[in-house]
Amino acid sequence: MANFDSINTVNIKLEEALAVAIKSEENRDFSPTIKGITVGLSSGTSGNRGVFLASEKERAYWVALVLDRVLGFSLKKRSIAFFLRANSNLYDSVKSKLLAFHFFDLLNSIDFHIKRLNTLQPSILVAQPSMLLELANAIEANKLVINPIKIISVAEVLTQEDKVYLTNVFKQTIHQAYQCTEGFLASTCEYGTLHFNEDFLIIEKKYIDKEQSRFHPIITDLRRRSQPIIRYELNDIIQEKASCLCGSKLMGIEAIEGRSDDILIFRNIENQEVKIFPDFFRRAIILSDNTINDYALIQTEPHRLILYTKSENQESFQMACEAIQELLNKNNIFKVEISQTNHNHTLKGQKLRRIKNDVRKTN
Repeated sequence: MANFDSINTVNIKLEEALAVAIKSEENRDFSPTIKGITVGLSSGTSGNRGVFLASEKERAYWVALVLDRVLGFSLKKRSIAFFLRANSNLYDSVKSKLLAFHFFDLLNSIDFHIKRLNTLQPSILVAQPSMLLELANAIEANKLVINPIKIISVAEVLTQEDKVYLTNVFKQTIHQAYQCTEGFLASTCEYGTLHFNEDFLIIEKKYIDKEQSRFHPIITDLRRRSQPIIRYELNDIIQEKASCLCGSKLMGIEAIEGRSDDILIFRNIENQEVKIFPDFFRRAIILSDNTINDYALIQTEPHRLILYTKSENQESFQMACEAIQELLNKNNIFKVEISQTNHNHTLKGQKLRRIKNDVRKTN
């Protein structure tokens, strides 16, 4: 973003692109373009605003990819319920005689969405894991009665426990699309495994752990022209999947753990810095008590954590605390205070981040 003006090839200034994108969000009218170029605004998982550009040709290519790899081609008429914080010309481009695209604004209430979904009866449901969880809860409460043929998770990290729950409620494979400001990076095969789009992306790995099991992807998009993405390092933490039953030669993803911004950092008894990946805390919490169905862990200070747990068991918070302390003790980290909170600190329209490093960074 710091070099937006010099990097893009369509002579659009960041100031004017942001003005159009922000006005669209405020007015909830996402049709304006600049010189025929679609402008999109992404909050990003880290909360940093990013602007993306797409020319008419790039929009057409994106639509082809979405039809081929996400929605799947069909001659039957289908309706798509798409939950987003902001709509875009890019998404509206998917509409056709066979596809009816329905934008669901995340800023609206869950009751409004449930009523509209019951009327629409969508063929395909596309939403963030946090919204899919709310809809699954509504199904179990008999408030929502829909039978989509495909569920697609987007925008947020889909954890294994949420994937299992959603699979059981919707009674089908939960597919994913991995897309961000930097482009359309990966989509799922028939077995639900994310595969990088290596037929038009070059994916280099920058390993961030000694075991070389986690890496930051360095992205080069071979087709993007209006806003070139060349050897751009993402902050996402990726675990590679060794193989997939589908037999694809495209690199599989075992898990997207979040972003390196959310690695929690402590000092051990020898005053050495110790970094612990979000996935270790996630596992500690969910394995501590199987009645925990929602949680959030936020580091606010180097030796202070805030923990939220939602469960039928009143002992769940304490059990999760003990599991977290055990994980910390194994890493020679002691005297970490864990406080309880009664909400998960995710505001409407924001991306769900269950493990979060909120410690103020100092130079």
